[in-house]
Amino acid sequence: MFDKLEDLQLRLEEILNMLNDPSIVADPARFQKLMKEQASLQPIVDAYQQYKKNKETVEESLAMLEEESDEEMREMLKEELSDAREQVAALEKRLKILLLPKDPNDEKNVIIEIRAGAGGDEAALFAAEIYRMYVHYAESRRWKVETMDLEEIGIGGMKYVSFMVTGQGAYSMLKYESGVHRVQRVPETESGGRIHTSTITVAIMPEAEEVDVQLDLNDCRFDVFRASGNGGQCVNTTDSAVRLTHIPTGIVISCQDEKSQLKNKDKALKVLRAKLYDLERQKAHDAEAEARRIQVGSGDRSEKIRTYNFPQGRVTDHRINLTLYKLDKILDGDIQEIIDNCIAADQTAKLSRLESAG
Repeated sequence: MFDKLEDLQLRLEEILNMLNDPSIVADPARFQKLMKEQASLQPIVDAYQQYKKNKETVEESLAMLEEESDEEMREMLKEELSDAREQVAALEKRLKILLLPKDPNDEKNVIIEIRAGAGGDEAALFAAEIYRMYVHYAESRRWKVETMDLEEIGIGGMKYVSFMVTGQGAYSMLKYESGVHRVQRVPETESGGRIHTSTITVAIMPEAEEVDVQLDLNDCRFDVFRASGNGGQCVNTTDSAVRLTHIPTGIVISCQDEKSQLKNKDKALKVLRAKLYDLERQKAHDAEAEARRIQVGSGDRSEKIRTYNFPQGRVTDHRINLTLYKLDKILDGDIQEIIDNCIAADQTAKLSRLESAG
């Protein structure tokens, strides 16, 4: 591990020198690539330098303790030694986590699909609330949200919604949201005050570039139709909506959010690429069933991942046994604490697996 860290430190020094080279500054593509590499290496090298500094403190304190006879001074040295040893242990663990293989999709944008499941209208109302939760979370991180397709019900619910979240690291944060979300509450239409349980499914797919997926447009059939719903002026009077059918897989995607047929076609192709890419990833996951089982956020959409209990004002994430009593804040987009705990649990599981394999 430490040989690798030394190599990464040398590489960072090399990159910093290159970034000062006028010929590289004049080449935007190369400059951007080096800046990205620097950003990924900097946290690792910073942690490694802190680790080395604390290691030196441990060695110096031990050497001084051997020579020091003054009791007060010895107590100070012992305290310093204890603090440095704690830091060394913590930084060693942090370095192992930083060196874990990165998910190649982490920096990608995401396409999110939310579908109402069991519970009829109540599930559709909950789907709309979860959609707004993600929109507010994205806004808090200054990410852009773009609706792809939407099927509403008259009372403000959503049977289905798909949307793209564009922003650096969107997939790295939102990938843990895939699965079944369950709500427990008394519906407004329930006169007896009984608590109902409804479910929705959330699918999180990294946006796929053309290089990620080989897509033959001859395998695609495009149909145009008149948009429905609240699309704004002109939308409902022209054949601007697009239905894309991918013949080999039978995947059907509709996009009607834009007034332009071309824009809707482009959006539909983005969703299709993401779905095809997701299918390939699911196959790879299934081939590594054990690794998939122990990882948080495995992407298994049949897995019940979270319960939102309104009477108790709590949200429980079942994968990591985390319960928070701030339901209103979470539904308003304050989900970072849940995501951070999922990331930590996932990293710990991967680290444990790596160590047992080693």
